[in-house]
Amino acid sequence: MDTMEIVVILGGVALVGLTLWYFFGEREKVAAETNETGVQEIKVTVKGGYAPDVIVVKKDVPVRLNFYRDETSSCSEQVVFGGFGIARDLPAFKTTPIEFTPAQTGEFTFACGMNMLRGKLIVQ
Repeated sequence: MDTMEIVVILGGVALVGLTLWYFFGEREKVAAETNETGVQEIKVTVKGGYAPDVIVVKKDVPVRLNFYRDETSSCSEQVVFGGFGIARDLPAFKTTPIEFTPAQTGEFTFACGMNMLRGKLIVQ
């Protein structure tokens, strides 16, 4: 093996590692803040994904997730919370509030209508 082949192999291994970290690595958890009316609230920006994509809330306390869709991609036209029976259309360049009260603890995924963009709601 010559030097160029070794460089290509090492570069490929590095890219595989970076890809695995990006898709499967630990995500930063963001806790929703409780406002003056006692509602846990957080803004979620939708642009090629969800930011933040891991949200922590408390059980039995009302939640308001304000989804701001900052794009026109057809994939992000809808958000679905299967564990809560919620599906909402997200108009482009507008904020859509989603309100509910989680009655059980656990981890619940939310995704776009095509199931390509994903996030996680952790209820504690």
